[in-house]
Amino acid sequence: MELLKRALASLLVAGAAVIVPCTWAQQENRIAKTKVEPVYPELARRMGIRGVVKVQITIAPNGTVKDEKLVGGHPLLANAVLDAVKKWRYEARPQETTVNLEFRFNPDE
Repeated sequence: MELLKRALASLLVAGAAVIVPCTWAQQENRIAKTKVEPVYPELARRMGIRGVVKVQITIAPNGTVKDEKLVGGHPLLANAVLDAVKKWRYEARPQETTVNLEFRFNPDE
């Protein structure tokens, strides 16, 4: 485990992006075709910040994310989530859909 921590630290020093181990839950059954993982912010990683970020997104009929709104969570983690969900793409539907997402960040998993 210590070796893994050192390897991750050297990546951060080198400026490499590290994908955050996180899980998410969705309250609606609209199918996501493309999901982009949030990048764990370097400052949050160094501070050992973990937790839950809740966002509400509005999906346009063509499947793109039209709007994203933070519902709750640590600001350092929230920006990473908001940046990622903007890139998600869903299946097309005749009308707009609002979806609530919950991201659980735990870098130890």
